[in-house]
Amino acid sequence: MSTTNKGTFQPDSDFQISYEDQQKINQFARLHAKMKELKDDITIRENDLKSIEEASDEVALFDDEEKIPYLVGEVFIYRDTANTQECLEEAKKLLAQERSDLLTKTNELKESMNDLKYHLYGKFGSHINLEAEE
Repeated sequence: MSTTNKGTFQPDSDFQISYEDQQKINQFARLHAKMKELKDDITIRENDLKSIEEASDEVALFDDEEKIPYLVGEVFIYRDTANTQECLEEAKKLLAQERSDLLTKTNELKESMNDLKYHLYGKFGSHINLEAEE
């Protein structure tokens, strides 16, 4: 005689998702994708900042009169050490500001995502998973 355990399986078919809930799930997915893009952009800016700092350190080792090729768009311009350092500092400030702006945007997205999580987990509980898989 075999025993069947019919009481352990609970189908999700009795669980209704409203149009508004589906819109919130979709919005969360879009925000999550945007967050991933912003994190990638932040990583790029951080790598660029490191490269500029390394270049600045290297330029400091050159003689003052030596001409250094500096890439502007698709053309190299030869500059002296002081002008090259100034350009590198400007580029560093610009990248730092871009990184800061991206971090601000990610914080805003996190707040929006947390609001959506609160609502969706409150309604669906363990029937929904909104955690990122790393």
